[in-house]
Amino acid sequence: MKTILITGCSSGIGYDTAKQLHALGWRVFATCRRSEDVERLRSEGLTDALQLDVTDSRSIQAAFDTLLAQTGGRLDALFSNAGYGQVGAVEDIPREALREQFETNVFGAWECIRLAMRVFRQQGHGRILVNSSILGFSAMPWRGAYNSTKFALEGMCDTLRHETHGSGIFVSLVEPGPIATRFRPNALKKLHQYIDIESSFHAENYRRQLNRLEAEGAVAPFTMSSPDCAAVCVKALTADRPKARYLVTFPTVLFWYLRRLLPIWLLDRMQRGAVEGQGK
Repeated sequence: MKTILITGCSSGIGYDTAKQLHALGWRVFATCRRSEDVERLRSEGLTDALQLDVTDSRSIQAAFDTLLAQTGGRLDALFSNAGYGQVGAVEDIPREALREQFETNVFGAWECIRLAMRVFRQQGHGRILVNSSILGFSAMPWRGAYNSTKFALEGMCDTLRHETHGSGIFVSLVEPGPIATRFRPNALKKLHQYIDIESSFHAENYRRQLNRLEAEGAVAPFTMSSPDCAAVCVKALTADRPKARYLVTFPTVLFWYLRRLLPIWLLDRMQRGAVEGQGK
């Protein structure tokens, strides 16, 4: 039985990936920041669910210690999925918000990977999957903090892929576009927390952002369901020779090729246009 630790499993892609791998016979250590979410997952059959806050080093270490004690020191895969999006123009994002965004999206992922790598090196095999984004290679306006964290994850994974070459350890990125998850409600909370909308030069844009973030249902064309995205994650984790990148949704595929074909000025125009009415 293969074992995996997944961060950010309270809902969305992490939750659905955990459920699908569990159905395939994996031992899934699905983790959540809040204890009530852990108990909910256990009641749903994910009995190995653990509490793990990626912004807390002690919490990360405790989760790994518990997992390894229960598996006899074995871990086959890590899916670093936990994260959220801080909306706001670069000029409006305070240092505190940027630090919080990086603690969750980058530093927590980095620390989990370091701990997993100790096990993988001893075993001589392992699988790392990191949840990036279309915004990890195609920067779009009003998402500077989030863009920056995803660009950082891409650089980390590309580097680690070189450093694990030939070791039996595989590193992959999943790069979703619009997915039907709780991304927007969480982003709305952080927008209100850190952005002084009415005092900003971009106040009118933020009002449009509020309309999008408060809307019910999908607001972006080609939105994919969370279970469908999770199926791609399962594919990456079970493939004999996984790809370095898994492009998920039509917009991700489109912009992956556009950034290689178009001059910068035209690509910039298309990226701005992509978020005018909705965005991610």
